[in-house]
Amino acid sequence: WIVAEVMQTVERETKALDAFKFNESADAIYHFAWGTYCDWYLELIKPIMHGDDEAAKAETRKTAAWVLDQILILLHPFMPFITEEIWHAFVKRDCDLIHASWPEFDQGLVDQSAADEMAWVIKFVTEVRSARAEVNIPAGAKIPTIIRDANEETLRRLSVHNDLLCRLARIEAIDTNAEAPSKGAVQVVVDEATVVIPLAGVIDIDAEKARLSKAIEKASKERKSIAGRLNNEGFVAKAPAEVIEKNRADLADLESTLEKLQTALSRLG
Repeated sequence: WIVAEVMQTVERETKALDAFKFNESADAIYHFAWGTYCDWYLELIKPIMHGDDEAAKAETRKTAAWVLDQILILLHPFMPFITEEIWHAFVKRDCDLIHASWPEFDQGLVDQSAADEMAWVIKFVTEVRSARAEVNIPAGAKIPTIIRDANEETLRRLSVHNDLLCRLARIEAIDTNAEAPSKGAVQVVVDEATVVIPLAGVIDIDAEKARLSKAIEKASKERKSIAGRLNNEGFVAKAPAEVIEKNRADLADLESTLEKLQTALSRLG
């Protein structure tokens, strides 16, 4: 999976550089280094690095180091001095980074099944984390979670990645057979499956509903006020452009906040 991600980043950055679209090329390596490698890959390999399988640890360590080398090469056009310094800090090199070969895209290194599988893992963890945050589940709380309507492929993935999903999503255990509670639970959909997180004994559901309802009421009033100003022809005609733009941005933020609050409230049942 991570090798395929490197190849796709190489392709995006190289095409952008060839077209002199430097913002797009910098964006490609930035999002890979920060979002894919740091945010996800390093987290995903921690169980292996802390495990007892020495062969798996050695392979993973070499892969992580290879990927980091590719990151340094791809970052070098934008950060030449610090990448050169880091390049030599790791290991004795045969050449300076500025003389290193630019990576070439190799379609043979793109494994779509691996990409699909890890995209599913990331989506599962992201959806569960978002749902937990929306209803203020304490970060340290590990909660038994129920999966409904999972197909055979999802059941296989749940089995293969069980420990990883539980660690990253703060789940005590995943149950695919238990009956889901009719209310007092957060539900999120990941592909065809529904992930049910019971909240009884974890948070005060009534208090959380009251908090969300109060927040919705406040945001609704603010949205109505700003919308009223923007619908007032006199205000729009007289106000400076930057003031109008700020009001429009504030309105968009409030609408996004309201949607999230209403989703969170509906999830509580």
